[in-house]
Amino acid sequence: MAEFFISALTLFSLRVVDISFYTIRILMVVRGRKGLAWLFGFCQAFVYVIAIRAVLADMGNWGKMIGYAAGFATGMLIGMWVEGKLAIGYTHLRIISIGFGQDLTEHLRNSGYAVTEVPAHGKDGVVDLLVCDVLRRKTGEVVHIVTDIDPGAFITAESVRSVRRGFWGG
Repeated sequence: MAEFFISALTLFSLRVVDISFYTIRILMVVRGRKGLAWLFGFCQAFVYVIAIRAVLADMGNWGKMIGYAAGFATGMLIGMWVEGKLAIGYTHLRIISIGFGQDLTEHLRNSGYAVTEVPAHGKDGVVDLLVCDVLRRKTGEVVHIVTDIDPGAFITAESVRSVRRGFWGG
């Protein structure tokens, strides 16, 4: 019985590492980080080969198969968490505010962020549309500044892959 749990835990651990590397690798590919994608891909493939070899060598061991599957699911979550903590890359923020655009622009610029003001017209009339591109790890700080000034601001964010010129505040 101990062998059952040890083999399950071993495969679980290998798959957590494997899939964590896999998840981070995919996110690096999406962000255009070739060197990091290669590094995580190499590590992921190496651990995967060890794990799959262990399962295929003993197909009758349900502990290994359960550990393999549970490690896969857990590895995805851990990989997403780690990548979120690394916060590599840039975020493109669109901020729509009614009547607070000037205050938001002033506070964001005073905090070191680049802001572009764009004339805009919404469903109910004129709105303030601000565009702010920041390091991904600074996204929360910008959102905090905006919501302190205008709790009703509409904010969207998306990852930016290519960067050429400009100012990245924060």
